[in-house]
Amino acid sequence: MGSPPHELPQLDGSIFLMDGGLETALTFLEGIELPFFAAFPLLLDTAGRYRLESYFEPFIRTALEQKVGFVLDTPTWRANTDWGAKLDYSVEQLVDVNRRAVMWAIALKSKFASPTTRIVVNGVVGPRGDGYRVDAKMTPEEARTYHNPQIETFRDAGAEMVSAITMNYVEEAIGIVKAAQANNISVVISLTVETDGKLASGDTLGAAIEAVERATGAAPAYYMVNCAHPTHFDHVLSGGASWTNRVRGLRANASTKSHAELDVATELDAGHPQELGQQYQELRRRLPQLSVLGGCCGTDHRHIVAICNACVSVQ
Repeated sequence: MGSPPHELPQLDGSIFLMDGGLETALTFLEGIELPFFAAFPLLLDTAGRYRLESYFEPFIRTALEQKVGFVLDTPTWRANTDWGAKLDYSVEQLVDVNRRAVMWAIALKSKFASPTTRIVVNGVVGPRGDGYRVDAKMTPEEARTYHNPQIETFRDAGAEMVSAITMNYVEEAIGIVKAAQANNISVVISLTVETDGKLASGDTLGAAIEAVERATGAAPAYYMVNCAHPTHFDHVLSGGASWTNRVRGLRANASTKSHAELDVATELDAGHPQELGQQYQELRRRLPQLSVLGGCCGTDHRHIVAICNACVSVQ
């Protein structure tokens, strides 16, 4: 039931791919309506599960072809109490859908895993509020209590790890780590930053990571940055500070636009896949521990192929 802290295969430094921007790809490229940007309702019928599998399959096949690992996310970024309530899901229904998400991911792993492509099932925890701004700010203890039911469900269903994605203030991240500790499952914290490289709370990336480290005894398996373009944070990661060694993963946006601009966008900005791949490559040259590589808003299979091609050569 889950992986004890720091026993994840991606910690050996080899490349593990992730998918791209699930919600933006389904909405803008596939024309699927996702109220409140929630993908988890697709798990509840055969057509929806097929749509999710069809989305993930090209990314997994790229990992197989390149003989690298893959971190397989559950589509549960919005499957918490507050967002579920907006979609008229009860607490019991959310427990069920989060369990289904892990079971779906385990089945997909069984279909594709090979000796040269290790697949890790990752239970995705999203922010209680908006990923782009700090609202309804919780204390660490409130965040632990709030997120614990979802993390407990992931553990019981057989997820190998959990990741908090698009975290924009420290207290929520700390609470999620403490909930994962209580459930004895490995946890990753992925922070998002604005165009100035700072969290929406105003904290620098380094200050946020150091605060989580102090409050949790350095419990996260590693940290990531997601939902921002490399030009927003590459100068921060390249500063040479010791905390940067704890950042192992990247899920960048395709677009250089700010969160405020993306929030009101009516068309997808896919940016330039090859250029994004080169930006990942340059960051990996400077920070070789960056080995868990995926995309966020606006990215699709093209971007992950470009990132993989650029970074496999920097093993």
